[in-house]
Amino acid sequence: MESDLLARYFPVALFAIFTLLFPVGTFFATRILRKDSPGPLKDLTYECGEVPEGEAMIQFHFQYYVFAIIFVVFDVAAIFLLLWALSSSATWGSTVAFASIALFIAIMFIATNYALKKEEVLYI
Repeated sequence: MESDLLARYFPVALFAIFTLLFPVGTFFATRILRKDSPGPLKDLTYECGEVPEGEAMIQFHFQYYVFAIIFVVFDVAAIFLLLWALSSSATWGSTVAFASIALFIAIMFIATNYALKKEEVLYI
């Protein structure tokens, strides 16, 4: 019984280990294998054949970061709702599934109203 359970979850454990080790391995591999060539041209702005003007390092307004975070949150929410809708044939009878999605939508609604009242995202 226990060996059957281990045999069923072995691919999941292997995938989880690979998922954790692959980004770490590629990070260190690029650090070791890349050529580090500091120079005056490295920090110049690239403008597609034109003479560079200004600094390569520019500052973005903070409002764009807020917009990006809100976009990611709603993107994840859309994926969650899509997966719930696709599996709805199996979960329509389940009150737990419906309650969890209703709670999720309520939290998203409250967070959106909070952001709008705080006037951080008037351009949405």
